[in-house]
Amino acid sequence: MLRFHTLLAAVLFTTIAGAQQVLRLHTQNPHYFAYQNKPTILVGSGEHYGAVVNTAFDFEKYLQTIAQDGLNTTRLFTGAYVEKLGDFGINNNTLAPAAGKLLLPWKRTEVPGYALGGARFDLEQWDAAYFQRLKAFMQAAAQHNIIVEVNLFSSHYGGGWNYSALNRANNINKTDSVAALAVNTLQNGNILGHQERYVRKLVRELNGFGNCYFEIQNEPWADLSDTTLLRNEYGPGTDWRNTLQVVAQRSNDWQRKVASWIRSEEQALANKHLIAQNIANFHFPVADADPQVSIFNFHYTLPLAVTENYHLNKVIGFNETGFAGKEDATYRRQAWRFMMAGGALFNHLDYSFWPGSEAGLDTAFKAPGGGSPQLRKQLGVLKQILDAVGFIDLKPDTNLLQATPGASVQAMGNGSNKWLLYLEPLAARPAVLTLNLPRGNYEIVWTDVVTGRRVVQQQWQGGQLQVPARGDLVAFIRK
Repeated sequence: MLRFHTLLAAVLFTTIAGAQQVLRLHTQNPHYFAYQNKPTILVGSGEHYGAVVNTAFDFEKYLQTIAQDGLNTTRLFTGAYVEKLGDFGINNNTLAPAAGKLLLPWKRTEVPGYALGGARFDLEQWDAAYFQRLKAFMQAAAQHNIIVEVNLFSSHYGGGWNYSALNRANNINKTDSVAALAVNTLQNGNILGHQERYVRKLVRELNGFGNCYFEIQNEPWADLSDTTLLRNEYGPGTDWRNTLQVVAQRSNDWQRKVASWIRSEEQALANKHLIAQNIANFHFPVADADPQVSIFNFHYTLPLAVTENYHLNKVIGFNETGFAGKEDATYRRQAWRFMMAGGALFNHLDYSFWPGSEAGLDTAFKAPGGGSPQLRKQLGVLKQILDAVGFIDLKPDTNLLQATPGASVQAMGNGSNKWLLYLEPLAARPAVLTLNLPRGNYEIVWTDVVTGRRVVQQQWQGGQLQVPARGDLVAFIRK
């Protein structure tokens, strides 16, 4: 009997220890992650999602680069959606492999006719080379403590459906001919069965890796939106950047089905992974949240996305940037504003990475966004600072700031003895802040968010607080 109880205890310990090695929500504060039994935030600046499907891309060098820059996440598309060269005005695009460099989960046949060149695919046969490359990528990411967002599907943006292996014209399996807008719905004929088989295969193959989570679909609103709201009455309503698109119900129904495939497939497997849902551009108060989902991701995100959804007690993520020029400061500030609102995940789309530029040194790229070695280091500073202050007991604190003349300031705190301020100057003179803190003995460390260098360390007794320098700063206050 003693031997049985010892064996049972060992099994339970192994199970619990294994669960702690898989990315999960933190039990103390589920607005953040836990990984390898440590509080975790995800901050990244990564390539355009084609690191595995594009065999010309040296992912080992790429992963080493972002790890050296202090970053710990990247986004990965797994093959249901690819692009062609030149799409979206991107000159060098990892998601649009050159001829002969595309590798998908399905095996090629000898039947010619794939839209982007080469033979069609057999959806009933898996390509072993793809899964070898996928696992090698995941293993390399794990060695660098990098969390991978495994994105299963995407909207097709009109012409993208023409390049999918699931399209009848690109396979030998006689998938039903459906319109692009019906592909990621439950009304897609026999394509649904192939989608399920693909999802379950990926879930099984990746179950042994703790450094990933699954996102159901990239930008579902781009293909199917029920309602489009105007965000700014002073701008053109026809510009997508000035509208808020709400995902159609038939898309949400299909996404719930995909999430159920992940959950049911993992029931008999050792590890249980988090599921993410891509909600909207900018912000949106999530309605009828799927209980299977633990991460709610937004694109081109405003801090309001966190505020509107903080009550869900789940992670809110900002997992794609862009369409705001190439200036590093733009995306650095987006990251700080979002994380200070209580977000746990920020991933910049970095166009300095492409096949031949896996060190991310190309800053002369042509693309609708930014990316540079300098920006990656600045984002690394963000992660380093939040890790150093111990973010797990912090939450947004709107009551701390009484007056912030000449500055945009955000605050977080634990309600008792530590607070974090992030400041962007709006006036020529450094601001004088008034904080709602009782008089007492406080220590304040001011840090330059661009360089990570300490500006000044001071003692403060309360009242007005003089900002010590110009520039974007963060202040860590301890009592």
